Amino acid sequence: MAERPEDLNLPNAVVTRIMKEALPTGINIGKDARTAISKAASVFVLYATSCANNNALKGKRKTITANDVYSALSEMEFEEFIDPIKGELEVHKQAQASKKSKKAAKSKSKETVVSEEVDATNDVNGVDPGVDEELVEREDAESKENEVMETS
Repeated sequence: MAERPEDLNLPNAVVTRIMKEALPTGINIGKDARTAISKAASVFVLYATSCANNNALKGKRKTITANDVYSALSEMEFEEFIDPIKGELEVHKQAQASKKSKKAAKSKSKETVVSEEVDATNDVNGVDPGVDEELVEREDAESKENEVMETS
């Protein structure tokens, strides 16, 4: 838990940005209004989290799930927010999946480029990429040992 009550407040810059995005251009927000909305938003988040945690505990779980949050919103009589939040959560999940697949594709293309570069380097150096270099070195060392023993 937080050491000081101020640690539980949402960052003012974030709250101010959200407020400005929600209002038409040219509307100013007073400092007292920003502070009041910030405090109210912090209280709302803490209360929603507490209710969601209670739902998780009722289910004998330690992890809060999205369904716990939906139930908490319903208990708090904010049912009208549930469907929009579900929609935004789905959009977020799709965006994360898209990022993950793009990252995997990028990683795979890098691996392909690296392996092509290794193959090209091996071709230039006269190395057969299908040959295990360590095995070849061990066999060479063994044959040299055998030659030395035979000459002795």
